[in-house]
Amino acid sequence: MNLDSAIENILQLPISEERKQVLQPLIDYIQSKKDAKAPIQLNFICTHNSRRSQFSQIWAAVAAHAFKVEVTALSGGVEVTAFNERAVNSLKRMGFIIQSNGGENPKYEVEYALQTDKLVMFSKLFDDEVNQVDKFAAVMTCDHADENCPFIPGTEQRISVQYLDPKAFDDTPEEADRYDERSYQIASEMFYVFSKIQ
Repeated sequence: MNLDSAIENILQLPISEERKQVLQPLIDYIQSKKDAKAPIQLNFICTHNSRRSQFSQIWAAVAAHAFKVEVTALSGGVEVTAFNERAVNSLKRMGFIIQSNGGENPKYEVEYALQTDKLVMFSKLFDDEVNQVDKFAAVMTCDHADENCPFIPGTEQRISVQYLDPKAFDDTPEEADRYDERSYQIASEMFYVFSKIQ
């Protein structure tokens, strides 16, 4: 599949009223920053920065680009592991061009559009030097990080947008489908969020 086809599928996915309510604070934050002509900076935070927060950073960047909203999308964790290979493979199935330098915590270059910088993705702490921005929203993508990370320095707003962890299906016959399902869900919700920005 190429990325354009994946996005066409993503745009058809329904979003429940309950999830729209969950996403509204994120929409409001982005809109308020745009109205104030202030930089829009989002840091998606999960415990290991290996699956959900990485999906969220990438799909937020793609959706923002699609709707011409200037955003700095970041991600981080409260522990460092690695950008999970299963999540990387799911993104490849969606049509992203991804290259890696290998290693224990490899850096992945993710290409999603011409004339845009490639995203450099790797597992890191939420306050890693590459995430050093002032005045950002901390978007909590998992319950563990939300509960165990009570204070995030520099954040203007903490927004909970939690997703189920596809890790539960690692090494099962459903693994690929569940990773793709989570990626699609996060993508559809990021596209919904940025479609609402005026």
